[in-house]
Formats: sequence, structure tokens, C-alpha cells
Amino acid sequence: MSATTPKSPQLATLPTRDGASSRILQPSGWPMPKGYANGVAAEGRIVVTGGVIGWDAEERLADGFVAQVRQTLSNIAAILAEGGARPEHLVRLTWYVVDMDEYLANLKALGQIYREIFGAHYPAMALVQVVRLVEKAARVEIEATAVIPR
Repeated sequence: MSATTPKSPQLATLPTRDGASSRILQPSGWPMPKGYANGVAAEGRIVVTGGVIGWDAEERLADGFVAQVRQTLSNIAAILAEGGARPEHLVRLTWYVVDMDEYLANLKALGQIYREIFGAHYPAMALVQVVRLVEKAARVEIEATAVIPR
């Protein structure tokens, strides 16, 4: 009896639009994701955020889910800038939401806000519904990882 090795899908690495050192990983034959990447490979200095929520410098939460997402993404952009990173250096975002239906009902607005703040660069992303966040009135919390090219 001979052993066979299962064939895995071929992996395409697509250059990012901005020429950064990260590459989008897209297995051949898979449908192109919309608004995120299946995977990203990158080399360089890592910048990581903690869980970021939609409050301002005075710790006042924005009113409502969409407004909190806008403030959260703006806060992430500010943290990245502090670390010398730009939105095109993002390789991963993990979203924690308290209501998945609220997220799904606002996809168009969220996409527009995302593009206003980060442009058309879509890193690998995960979306998780949680029971609640540390700040009771927070509707969303996002962690970000960026890699600045060497």
C-alpha cells in the first residue's frame, strides 16, 4: 500500500496596491473576499494595538454602533501613526461586536467609514460576537496589527 500526499490549493501572493512589503495570500480557486483578505504575509517592524473602542480623548463613547466604529478606526489610525505605521501597513484586524445583527445591518456604512479612514487596503480580518465589552456602553472593540517594511 502506498501513501499519498493530499494536494493543497496553490497559493497566490498578490502585491498590495501601495507597494508595501506585505503580500495578500489568496489560494487559487477561492473566491476573492470582499472587504478583507484571507491572509497576509509581511516582513518588518510590528506595531500592535490593544483592544480599541470608540471613545474620544476624554473617554466619552460615540453615540451608537456606526459612530463608535468610526471613532474606533480613527483611534487605531492615530495609534498606528504614533508607532510610525500607516493604514497600508495593517495586516490584521480582529473585531469584537456585542450584536452581530447590528454589524450586518450596517455593512454599507461601515465599508464607507473604513475606506474613508484606511482607504482600499484590506488586511486579514476576524469578526467575533461577544456577550459584552469591558466598557458596558461600548458596541465594538477592535485589535490591530501592522507591519512596517524594513
